[in-house]
Amino acid sequence: MQGVLGLFFSVMSITRAVWGCPEGCQCHTSSKVVDCRNRGFVEIPHNLPADTQVLYLQDNHISAINRTSFIKTPSIKILDLSNNSISSLPPNTFHEVHQLEVLNLTRNLLPYLESKLFTPLTNLRELDLSYNSIGNLPESLGNFSRNLTFIAVSHNQLQRIDRYFLDSLSNLNIFFFKDNPWQCNCQLMGLKLWLESFLYRGGVIDELVCTQPENRRGKHLLKIPYEIFGTCSRTTAHVHLASSHHHNQDHRTTGKYAHHNDHGEGMHSDCEPKPKPRPASLRHAIATVVITGVVCGIVCLMMLAAAVYGCAYAAMMAKYHRELKEVERLAPAGEQGSAEEKEPLDCSLP
Repeated sequence: MQGVLGLFFSVMSITRAVWGCPEGCQCHTSSKVVDCRNRGFVEIPHNLPADTQVLYLQDNHISAINRTSFIKTPSIKILDLSNNSISSLPPNTFHEVHQLEVLNLTRNLLPYLESKLFTPLTNLRELDLSYNSIGNLPESLGNFSRNLTFIAVSHNQLQRIDRYFLDSLSNLNIFFFKDNPWQCNCQLMGLKLWLESFLYRGGVIDELVCTQPENRRGKHLLKIPYEIFGTCSRTTAHVHLASSHHHNQDHRTTGKYAHHNDHGEGMHSDCEPKPKPRPASLRHAIATVVITGVVCGIVCLMMLAAAVYGCAYAAMMAKYHRELKEVERLAPAGEQGSAEEKEPLDCSLP
């Protein structure tokens, strides 16, 4: 019996060596699925089958990934790295997996993402970044973003999202982002406008509940009236301020997003709506009304005087024309009477 078991394990070892299946993993050659879940790996296994298309590596202790991690498995389409200890992703991490379509990075320790990290993934359709410590998203994740249909950034440390990042997601259908410490000030106005347009196009979201400022805590961003953002400039409402853009560039230059910024210290104080100077505005409004009333009154009086003068002149002219006609009518009669009076005098002459 022991000889049979020994032979069996020998055959299995030879098979694994031929097919390149890591010890402890299950490799299905027909479906090209490799299941290495919960096997205690601290790095990506090296002897994966070259034709692997689905790779399950969740529930391990993987803390680092680099460009050589997938150099022998360029055909991977689905990669699940959830529930590991990954704390960084170098810019060239995914340069060898051009066919990747689904990437799950939930429940790791990622504090930030490098700009254009996923640029090589031109076929990527689904990206899940939930349950990390991401404090800010870069301006762009790469050209692939136009093909994304699903993205999740729930349960992170996001306070806002750059409008440029949102506009790059032209084919997105589902966007999940709940349970983040959202700062519902002018910096989030662009997201509010984008979400309304996204929902109008039939997009699906979960909820975006405000954490700051205190008077908006617990409120859904989409239910906050626009009047609350009345003091925000048009530039801030449609795209982020140039200073915010420069702020993101500084973060990418240093390669990290400081966590103290996630708690509001790094936010621009001038982005918070400021109370309007109501007394000054009221005085200006009253002065404008008074001046307008005075001008309108003067114009009305001038128009009334002109009307009275016109009526008086018309009445005088009418009277003058009546008297003139009366004189003209009586004048011929007077001349005829004088001729009749002279005629008897002429007849009395011899």
